[in-house]
Amino acid sequence: MLFGQDKSQMPTKEQALPGRTEPLVVESSHWVKGNSIKPPFPEDCAWFIAGMGCFWGAERCFWQEPGVYTTAVGYAAGHTPNPTYEEVCSGLTGHNEVVLVVYRPADVSLARLLQLFWQSHDPTQGMRQGNDRGTQYRSGLYVPEEDQRAQAEASRAVYQKELSARGYGEITTEILPAPEFYYAETYHQQYLAKNPGGYCGLGGTGVSCPGSGF
Repeated sequence: MLFGQDKSQMPTKEQALPGRTEPLVVESSHWVKGNSIKPPFPEDCAWFIAGMGCFWGAERCFWQEPGVYTTAVGYAAGHTPNPTYEEVCSGLTGHNEVVLVVYRPADVSLARLLQLFWQSHDPTQGMRQGNDRGTQYRSGLYVPEEDQRAQAEASRAVYQKELSARGYGEITTEILPAPEFYYAETYHQQYLAKNPGGYCGLGGTGVSCPGSGF
């Protein structure tokens, strides 16, 4: 372990913790919706992965939206295979705390979910979200389809205009092809449903994002 690692700096693959070959054992039923949080999902569903700071509040933000089939929290966009929460918090995995969002496009549009994403956190803060600091709290969108990526990038441009008009800086959100998603431990799944008084660091800028134009 690299003692004194700056958690705001991405570790290299060589610096990252080795992880493990076996995935963590995680209960598969969504605490709120009752649907499975693991594939296979219904054929009429689509999905993406979002990083918005602490994943507890971010997950609740999405599971409450009508048309979302299921959600799960986990780790993505780093180096360490099958990391634990403690390893991610060390800053030595490179992973982001993220939410897997599975939705039915017939019931809720990607545009609406992107609007929710942008409005529910501050995407200009780099490797932090509020008082939560480190690479695991960076803003990110990770998508499996090229048309989703194009729409995500267009929505970023639209929201940047709104933010700039209100004096905010450049959006730091990374928009990338979806990497492997590692499920977080069961106690993290739907955490704020199990612990209603639990910590939620989610907070937006107060700047509205148009629901169309992308």
